[in-house]
Amino acid sequence: MATRVDFYVLPSTSARDRLVYACRLVEKAWALDHRVFVRLDTPEEAAAVDELLWTFADRSFVPHALAGGDGEPAERVLVGHGDALAGHTDLLVNLGAATPPDFERFARIAELVDADDARRQLGRERFKYYRERGCTPESHSVGSAA
Repeated sequence: MATRVDFYVLPSTSARDRLVYACRLVEKAWALDHRVFVRLDTPEEAAAVDELLWTFADRSFVPHALAGGDGEPAERVLVGHGDALAGHTDLLVNLGAATPPDFERFARIAELVDADDARRQLGRERFKYYRERGCTPESHSVGSAA
């Protein structure tokens, strides 16, 4: 079965809006009992999203952990840079610039693209990459994340 790939296109150029929308997607997936890996490019970006998952909404609580310790944490939501851990294959929320090399092992991928020209161009490249590998990416225009 092919990986389902969804691109969420936000109208804002705000990096924060994109990250808050990602947190909302993660919260929804967590509520549905999915195992989620949130992928970023650097440890600093991962730490920022780790913090944002605790604070993005007043009435929200998404138990999660930073990836990178010994073994696989019990939390269903992991935030990290680089590769996902073996058990977190339900949903990949890709906030990185590149397509993960092992994307096929995920049931679903959420790609977030905003109106920033550089991020939009990278999103187009990822869209093409998925399509060339047999996926049928879907695009969804969304309103403001704030």
